[in-house]
Amino acid sequence: MFEGFGSNKRRKVAPEGESESSKPWVEKYRPKKLDEVAAQDHAVNVLKKTLGSSNLPHMLFYGPPGTGKTSTILALTKELFGPELTKTRVLELNASDERGISIVREKVKNFARLTVSKPSAKDRENHPCPPYKIIILDEADSMTADAQSALRRTMETYSSVTRFCLICNYVTRIIDPLASRCSKFRFKSLDAANALDRLKYIAKEESVDYEEGVLDDILKISSGDMRRAITLLQSAHKRKGLEGSKKITPQEIEEISGLVPNSTIHELAAKIAESNIDEIAEYVNTFMKSGWSVAAVTEQLHNYYLVSDDYGTDFKNKVSWILFNTDSKLTNGTNEHIQLLNLVIQICEIQKNS
Repeated sequence: MFEGFGSNKRRKVAPEGESESSKPWVEKYRPKKLDEVAAQDHAVNVLKKTLGSSNLPHMLFYGPPGTGKTSTILALTKELFGPELTKTRVLELNASDERGISIVREKVKNFARLTVSKPSAKDRENHPCPPYKIIILDEADSMTADAQSALRRTMETYSSVTRFCLICNYVTRIIDPLASRCSKFRFKSLDAANALDRLKYIAKEESVDYEEGVLDDILKISSGDMRRAITLLQSAHKRKGLEGSKKITPQEIEEISGLVPNSTIHELAAKIAESNIDEIAEYVNTFMKSGWSVAAVTEQLHNYYLVSDDYGTDFKNKVSWILFNTDSKLTNGTNEHIQLLNLVIQICEIQKNS
């Protein structure tokens, strides 16, 4: 009905007739109801109370990626409107792609000003169907300041027929006038028990065979990001099927995740400790040809040096600053080979002067 607004982006990628078996596991096991959302009890309990009334405020969901922010609001809309009415009552936009002021003035404003369609008798019987629409702006912290300012006025003008849900990772990037108009819900990283139970459930449903410790390794690598954990499990399972092997091993998880093997990190640290610049340069050349991510090396060297008791506080502070600068430059798209060489030589100089 609202073609061009982008509300059915998911359905364009995943058509109505698509079988469950062909879906990514992240979508297949996305919570369908609020009761299925794990480890976010505060947000779920508050939102459940809105199901019995039409008194839903504008909302701001914030927290680390993969903690269930988008899943929670989608589950809420399905329980409020039902599967059919959701298609015309909910507009979902990814603000990282469509983040300019023109999007607020056109797509968002045009949808917000539309009158609310009447629910069918079947929808009214099975769902609350409150008299408003919901606009979901995912990754709202990517919106420009001008777009956020324009959105503030739109929220005020059409609040009688439209509710907004802003979703972001960094709440500090949302301007204060916009944040003050929303009820804030903080989403925390899933604790190990909840995340492990969910992975075990998915592994059982999909008949995944794995060695002892594999799920724990997945959770450690994903750092509380459930989306990443599920994707890693599916990738390992598909690879196992292609290779004809029996069980997923911890080594396979390490390789699929893009982590550099610990033995390689220790070898690199040993080269740095030897302080032979020519050997370091040769080793870095060989290392780069192996195709490892320098961003992953930076993160793992951070853990290697800072967790160890073999280094003093002053050394750790200086290394942390070098790693921070390297990571920043890599994020800005600089040459990986040069940055890794610069990183290890600087650490080498600090060790010689310590």
